[in-house]
Amino acid sequence: MTHPHWPLWDLRIRTPRLELRPVRESEMADLSELIDGGIHDPATMPFLIPFTDAPNPRRAHDSYRFWMGCWAGWSVESWRLVLAAYSDGRCVGSQDLQATDFPTLRTVTTGSWLGLPHQGHGLGREMRAAVLHLAFEGLGAQRAATEAFEDNVASLRVTESLGYHRNGSEVVRRRDGRATVLRYVLERDDWEPRRRDDIALDGLSAEALDMFGLS
Repeated sequence: MTHPHWPLWDLRIRTPRLELRPVRESEMADLSELIDGGIHDPATMPFLIPFTDAPNPRRAHDSYRFWMGCWAGWSVESWRLVLAAYSDGRCVGSQDLQATDFPTLRTVTTGSWLGLPHQGHGLGREMRAAVLHLAFEGLGAQRAATEAFEDNVASLRVTESLGYHRNGSEVVRRRDGRATVLRYVLERDDWEPRRRDDIALDGLSAEALDMFGLS
């Protein structure tokens, strides 16, 4: 074990196209550079928290505070695992997995983004499939939830292609207007037929599982 005092840092999720690993200092730098290069059309806002609207250096500082805060606030009762995705050694995006009272509820929520040059190549679907494998196969989740604005067509296509079902909607403020968020859930029974045998979980040791309240 490379990181006995924080064993989650040894976690790797590998697919034929991607490697996902926990965000530490080097990954923060890679993701920050990716954000600077653009992760969506500035005329649109795909995020509930519009962090990309902030100018630099504030945007970079806010991003680092968020990533470090996820580790600082980690507990069995509430956690957020942020992963950086790499394709052929190049950082392409971010995928996160979060939960509250996971040992009892067995429910996770996902969120993600890709750098503009890496969109439209199926990597968003591959990232989601990878983190769902961690959730269901690695952690024993029973349900995964996600949400996206109704005009975020690419995200909705990924969600629907992986077997999620609609689970309501909400009207929220977006910039100076209103927008509808669509919610989806994926039950374990709907994931099982789509289980992949080409996704590997490395470093998910007993010590790492203990950080999720699992043994």
